[in-house]
Amino acid sequence: MAYSKEIRDAAKSLYMRTWTPSEIAAELSLNSDRIIYYWADKFGWRDSLRENSVEESITRRVETLLELPEKTDQQLKELTKLIEHHVKLKKQRAELELRTHNYQEESTSDTQAPRNKKQRSKSTSEKKSKSKSAKNDISGLTEENFKEWHNSLFKYQLTMRNNLHQRIRNILKSRQIGATYYFAGEALEDAILTGDNQIFLSASRAQAEVFRSYIIALAKEFLDIELTGNPIVLSNGAELRFLSTNSKTAQSYHGHVYIDEYFWIPKFDELNKLASAMATHKKWRKTYFSTPSSKVHAAYPFWTGDSWKKGRSSRESLEFPTFKQMQQGIVCPDKQWRYIVTIEDAAKGGCNLFDIDELRDEYSKIDFDNLFMCIFVDDSHSVFKFTDLEKCMIDISRWRDFKPNTTSPFGRREVWLGYDPSRTRDNACLVAVAPPIVAPEQFRVLEKHYWKGLNFQHHVAKIEEVYNRYNVSYIGVDTTGIGGGVWDLIHAKYPREAVAIHYSNENKNRLVLKMIDVIESGRLAFDAEHKDIAMAFMAIKRTSTNSGNMMTFKAERSETTGHADAFWAISHAIINEPLDHQQQRKSTWQTCA
Repeated sequence: MAYSKEIRDAAKSLYMRTWTPSEIAAELSLNSDRIIYYWADKFGWRDSLRENSVEESITRRVETLLELPEKTDQQLKELTKLIEHHVKLKKQRAELELRTHNYQEESTSDTQAPRNKKQRSKSTSEKKSKSKSAKNDISGLTEENFKEWHNSLFKYQLTMRNNLHQRIRNILKSRQIGATYYFAGEALEDAILTGDNQIFLSASRAQAEVFRSYIIALAKEFLDIELTGNPIVLSNGAELRFLSTNSKTAQSYHGHVYIDEYFWIPKFDELNKLASAMATHKKWRKTYFSTPSSKVHAAYPFWTGDSWKKGRSSRESLEFPTFKQMQQGIVCPDKQWRYIVTIEDAAKGGCNLFDIDELRDEYSKIDFDNLFMCIFVDDSHSVFKFTDLEKCMIDISRWRDFKPNTTSPFGRREVWLGYDPSRTRDNACLVAVAPPIVAPEQFRVLEKHYWKGLNFQHHVAKIEEVYNRYNVSYIGVDTTGIGGGVWDLIHAKYPREAVAIHYSNENKNRLVLKMIDVIESGRLAFDAEHKDIAMAFMAIKRTSTNSGNMMTFKAERSETTGHADAFWAISHAIINEPLDHQQQRKSTWQTCA
């Protein structure tokens, strides 16, 4: 069977992300995985896989798995394996650095892996003997045991470590630079050497558990110790706890606090009070780290120092360091140590896991600056405000009637699908949305899927898979581009459910106005891990038609992240509810002739 270039390109993309041939064949509905082996040899895909691309792939795959609302046992095992493999790669890098620099102490250092199997076996048996005496036994470990881990760190990670004495560290960072890996190791080292408690606060339980997985992998790989338990309680009494921000018991714990991706956590003021309560005593540190979101996020004044200056005339004239100064790491007037690490800073610091020019080509300038250059999004021209979208971002583990790992995740409850096709180089997107039954309920985004570079037959097959899992009563399909082909097949299969959406200024305005009504009424909810949905909404701008006499809307489409596509897909589903629904409309927007 002859396959199109689109299918082959999609297979290559998955292969370069370390998918197995059998997984690729299943994903792309190929007859056999043998064609993947053939293509890999013929087109040199094997030779293209380098260590740095594998490490970057692991990071991306971890992020993908984290976005899943509830993970299957197989996915949880995969996540654990990926983290273990990532740590092993880091250790190999550290060992290579040691050999390259020919450290004289390598043969005698307690932190180095034994040089031969006999030594390794002896070391392992000694550790196993120790582990039998006490649970999570870390007795006898000193700072020397962490030297190998230190050698796995990049320059900017060492800068963070060198400022461990700062009581408050506030770090703005690029994506995919190893922050989770570093802070997990830092906390583990500190807990072992000082006996201090360590607390990780994340937007969701799943993200918090990633820190636990990294800590377990680091202890096993670099220290040859098996850590167990949740929380992890070391033999010296130190506790390592992993909490989501909605944990009701969080305020009862005390220790050094790490707040992850705090620019994406709603109700920052409450979060900050919680973190301060856990680190009230002067011995405890607080570490905030995150990629930037919007300038209107409640944490933005905390980052800029404006909240510290507010109401204090003596502080208003104090100038905070510049962006460039913060790239070096600096203590600010409010005694916070602030540090900015862009992707370019990471590259200069030794992190060679990505091709910056390629990323610039793949992402729009706005997306690249936000994701990799630590630039906040200015949503002053956006139709949707981050403060409103923030209220929609929740931990969906609270949805007791949604069980995504089952064959029928939402039972017989009604579900609407929305499909936005691929245009040029952007993504196609499909969402499954649960409409409300009674007034207090919200529209809930149950699933979200992106596809890029695939033909419409593949899209239809994937839509069918989602359709078969739910009680679907409506499918909104944009017929633009390859959407026309998708519409023909979907309408033939599901003539009652499928509805064509033809784009015109009038219809586009209708879609956006409906979503304005939904957002401003607080009637949408989606997983807080799906940051791309919030960014998709903020990509919608107000503009005028070519004639200049009518208001309309446009989307600043990202070339690969599909930010705007998630908005359109959701709007294609929710537009099934009439504009004049029973709730009184709170929106003040209207089109003008």
